[in-house]
Amino acid sequence: MSQGLNSLAPRKGATSSRKRVGRGPGSGLGKTAGRGHKGQQSRTGYHRRKGNEGGQMPLHRRVPKRGFTNIFRTEWNLLTVEALERTFEAGAAVTEASLKSAGFKLKGGLPLKVLGTGDLKKPLTVSAHTFTAGARKKIEAAGGRCEEIPA
Repeated sequence: MSQGLNSLAPRKGATSSRKRVGRGPGSGLGKTAGRGHKGQQSRTGYHRRKGNEGGQMPLHRRVPKRGFTNIFRTEWNLLTVEALERTFEAGAAVTEASLKSAGFKLKGGLPLKVLGTGDLKKPLTVSAHTFTAGARKKIEAAGGRCEEIPA
């Protein structure tokens, strides 16, 4: 017997049949179909409002709001000095292309920022849009160069 995609099925007991409401008293969900008696909630098309707590002040209005979203915020592809130390050989030129080929996942279109986290002992030529003061200091102290790419 060959096993193809057409013979795939859920394991025994993994699925249960759909509840068929309003199909007579024998089903256990006949007559009012589990909706109680009369009123708006028993009618078809009724949708309870999200966050409605029946007169009580809803949670999303009771809890204080804090902060805001800055629509002018610049997002960056972040890179640490520690990652440069682990990945590249001494004297290597670090560019966006070399980072991608080394396996770094860079979001397209975002500028590259080098952070000063970790230590660097190899001289590297790093090309990025911006460097933190700590990163610049560590790269230059190791005998490397920081080249800023114009945005």
